[in-house]
Amino acid sequence: MKKGKFPLLGDKFPKISVKTTHGMKNIPGDYEGKWIVLFSHPGDFTPVCTTEFIEFAKRDAEFKALNAELIGLSVDQVFSHIKWVEWIKEKMDVTIPFPVIADEMGHVGSKLGMLHPGKGTNTVRAVFLIDPEGFNRLILYYPQEIGRNIDEVLRALKALQTSDKYKVATPANWPNNDIFGDKVIVPPASDEKTAAERLKDKSIECKDWWLCYKSL
Repeated sequence: MKKGKFPLLGDKFPKISVKTTHGMKNIPGDYEGKWIVLFSHPGDFTPVCTTEFIEFAKRDAEFKALNAELIGLSVDQVFSHIKWVEWIKEKMDVTIPFPVIADEMGHVGSKLGMLHPGKGTNTVRAVFLIDPEGFNRLILYYPQEIGRNIDEVLRALKALQTSDKYKVATPANWPNNDIFGDKVIVPPASDEKTAAERLKDKSIECKDWWLCYKSL
């Protein structure tokens, strides 16, 4: 990663030591061997952020089943985070099981491109998916006005893991693509011989040599 630039896709995620509601954490070091879903929110005790935290909390077991850990973040103090988490438990009957980073000075948010110059010091709604080797694999940015779709975060995580494991790509809306359903895309042939052989391969289906797919 170039100095002064926030991490791009494929970059090593920068090592950060942060204060959280679960104590000090080193990211990604403390999560070696696991996927990390790091997501920021504009502020505690705000309506949209509260709905997002509730949804992330309700899906925590699904993320853990995918060897992934959730981590929240905003520029609020840790005391505010703790009180907000208590409020969610008391008023909404939902326990927040994951740590929330208190980025009080905005250093982490600035490093990760989470601070929008037109929105004051609040962090935007960013999502970083970090793989078990500490590489940044996906970035999503939402404006403050739009709540995130947690299903999409889970879908993207499953798609990345499937791509890594089977060396394939996934089509639009996978695993519910209108044409291919839950089938995956075989990487296109890179030479004429492979292209010709591809059409004779009974283990895959092809619309043409460059558009082949298969079931897992």
